[in-house]
Amino acid sequence: MAAARVLVCDDSALLRSVLRDTLDGAGLDVVGHARDGTELVEAVKRHQPDVVTLDVEMPGMNGVEALRALMAERPTPVVMVSSLTESGAAVTADALAAGAVDAFCKPSGSRGVTGWNGVADELVGKVRAAAGVSPGRLGRRTSTPATAARPRAAGTTSPLVVIATSTGGPRALASLMPALPAELGAGVLIVQHMPEGFTEGLAARLDRESRISIREVGGREPIASGRALLAPGGRHLEVLRRGEVGLSDAPPIGALRPRADITLETAAKVYGDRLVVAVLTGMGNDGEAGCRAVKKAGGTVLVEDQNSCLVWGMPRAVQEAGLADAALPLEAMAVGISEAVGR
Repeated sequence: MAAARVLVCDDSALLRSVLRDTLDGAGLDVVGHARDGTELVEAVKRHQPDVVTLDVEMPGMNGVEALRALMAERPTPVVMVSSLTESGAAVTADALAAGAVDAFCKPSGSRGVTGWNGVADELVGKVRAAAGVSPGRLGRRTSTPATAARPRAAGTTSPLVVIATSTGGPRALASLMPALPAELGAGVLIVQHMPEGFTEGLAARLDRESRISIREVGGREPIASGRALLAPGGRHLEVLRRGEVGLSDAPPIGALRPRADITLETAAKVYGDRLVVAVLTGMGNDGEAGCRAVKKAGGTVLVEDQNSCLVWGMPRAVQEAGLADAALPLEAMAVGISEAVGR
């Protein structure tokens, strides 16, 4: 199998060199570069890469503007490369919702080579996963009309909804969360694999577009109907007891923190058959062990259908293990969640 073809877009010649050395050294084929968003579209047309790494913060056209220009001309899987700054995190969240497949956080001092050895595997893994995404799926963003959902009044035995996702998740959440009704009748927890520092921006963006309130978890917090809590990057999210969550600094599992399995297993112990799970696009098998605990407790498991997933990894693992009650396209997931809550 031929190596995935990569195009690097960054205004720094040094960082372009670091990225080229890192990706070429891992067996990927860096076929070209662009210095800014203005050069990007023409460079992609000329080199026809399988995937683009795109710097978030560039002079002139920033990363999200460049991404939109690229998607309008020649949709191509993109991994955003961002520094851990407030502005960088906000633009990254916008880019992920606009169609970028994943995001990578530069190590401190990344305008040099210091710190890159420790994150090379993460970058290579994200680029390889993005290279496998069909460009035909990148421009599609769907939503479900609010009238299609069937809300249920909240009560003392209100259900809990847990949404687990990874690669392609911000795009999927940008469609799913605005489609959920304000009176869903259940609290919602979201586990999205993202670097530490980026989840706050994602939560803020989703909150602006949705009928339910969405925020990043800061510590021990109550679960409430009409509110979604997003696990912060770098910490596990646990259900402590009915109506309350907390955070854990336990070691990563399979290089993941947060890990959806932890959230699901703790939720299953507390909520039992009142638990509804939705596993969306993402690479790997996070969620499989957790969904096994959910099914044993009598809960409901929904997975995103292969045809709407950017990366059919997490849903596939759950479905092939025989743990899914239904596989639904993304545009039908809000209805599926609402109906499961109503039951």
